[in-house]
Amino acid sequence: MTLPDSAGRFAAIAPAVIAATAFAFADVSTKVTLNAEADVLTMALFRGIIGVPLLLIWINIGATPRPLTTPARHLALFIGLLFAGNVFFLFKAIEAMEVPIAILTYFTYPLLTGLAAAATGVERLGLAGVLAAVTAFLGLALMIGAHPGGVALLGIAFALLSSCSRVVILLLTRAKLQGADARLISLWSLIAATAVFVAAALATLNWQPPVTALGWFALIGSSVAMAIAVLMVFISTGRVGPFRTALFMNLEPLLATIGSAVFLGEMITPLQALGGAVMIASLVAFQLRR
Repeated sequence: MTLPDSAGRFAAIAPAVIAATAFAFADVSTKVTLNAEADVLTMALFRGIIGVPLLLIWINIGATPRPLTTPARHLALFIGLLFAGNVFFLFKAIEAMEVPIAILTYFTYPLLTGLAAAATGVERLGLAGVLAAVTAFLGLALMIGAHPGGVALLGIAFALLSSCSRVVILLLTRAKLQGADARLISLWSLIAATAVFVAAALATLNWQPPVTALGWFALIGSSVAMAIAVLMVFISTGRVGPFRTALFMNLEPLLATIGSAVFLGEMITPLQALGGAVMIASLVAFQLRR
């Protein structure tokens, strides 16, 4: 009986692990694309052009979703505007500094979401939550402060702006879109975000794709990986719930750090690794406090 039980447990968590892996692949591929002289706006636009059709296919081959109400659809479109900022600022952070530091800084969003929820009375934080949050930010500070030669402050600012955008998205979704089909929320949000990038590209006459075959492979691969990651998060949420899925997402910074070392040569110092480990451990503790 042990083997079937173990196989069943693995099947339950596999979508979350695949999602975290796909996100990490997209993070590293984003840097590869940038190194191939693509610009952030073109990358964001291309990812939306790839992502919308893939989401439509996913919706059509799955169970028929219950349509969103008009207010919910409008809110999903507004969330798409925030998502545009989320994506753009994260890409700018990856452009400005090493992938591990950009992603770990971005991963302050679960902490910031919990703190914002506590401040607005949505949930109670408690002493354990406060201690975990403080320790996590100390770990982040150690990682940034131990960077040889210093970290680009603009990159940190972009990563934090991306994180804050994600916080608002999560709080709005939790407060206003409970029970709505996550696939349709994702679809309408991505449509709105892609429309923003199209308008920006047309207004600035901007189109700067990668100049190498590797860059194109990374751009297409990251776009497909993001669509797979979103699908796997949805499947995982249905199998093990949103809480456990969120815990497994903490694999993304670790896998992105490994991937950036192997494929980009972006090595972090032992002291930075310690700071990152403290941050991730504290982040898990913060999420487990519930």
